[in-house]
Amino acid sequence: MSYTYEYPRPALTVDGVIFGYDSNERDLRVLLILRSGEPYRNYWALPGGFVEMDEDLDTAALRELQEETGLHNIFLEQLYTFGAPDRDPRGRVVSVAYYALISLNDSQPLQADSDAQDARWFSIDQLPPLAFDHADILQLALLRLQGKIRYMPIGFELLPEKFPLSQLQHLYETILKGTFEKRNFRKKILSLNILTELDETQQGVPHRAARLYSFDPKKYEQLVKNSFDFKLDLERKRKPAQN
Repeated sequence: MSYTYEYPRPALTVDGVIFGYDSNERDLRVLLILRSGEPYRNYWALPGGFVEMDEDLDTAALRELQEETGLHNIFLEQLYTFGAPDRDPRGRVVSVAYYALISLNDSQPLQADSDAQDARWFSIDQLPPLAFDHADILQLALLRLQGKIRYMPIGFELLPEKFPLSQLQHLYETILKGTFEKRNFRKKILSLNILTELDETQQGVPHRAARLYSFDPKKYEQLVKNSFDFKLDLERKRKPAQN
């Protein structure tokens, strides 16, 4: 049985905010694609596109990400729905945004395809003008990341499998835009009992090699079952008093 709808139907798209952390450069980055078609031809944008009639939202988001950047097997989490009437000059378009976290040290190579001329990582602090309302989508994703990293161990998704505690501290400082006392940070992180100390140290570093750790998801899952609260209140480093 077919139906006739009285009201016009808006188009539906998906967009993905893919955060990557370069632990060597201590830089939080986001993945952008260079658009090859109108509107906003030659503008940088978040990877995404229209949802096909026979696919669900998650499938569409993963498909568009792989088609435009070459990335696959990425865990995407829904962020928010953006539906301002004038957000797309082509007409009434509603977009469901997703976000993901990956470590750039172990990331897959990028390969632009589909309607993307190029795919590239950009530092959060050095972004080009973005198409559509993608600057707003990115800003909301960054706020979500900054809030969530305080009460869930999502930061470990941005790091290599093995890392020194200093690298973990640099990650938190980069995302939260602050500086923390080294001793207090180490004490609070280790008190959570979700890290495994490894019998390994850094290799090929110009300074004294630090002990390596790894995140233990099984320990975390067991703690969650016991009503464990990850909430991480970090004390910012005090600025020296000025005379």
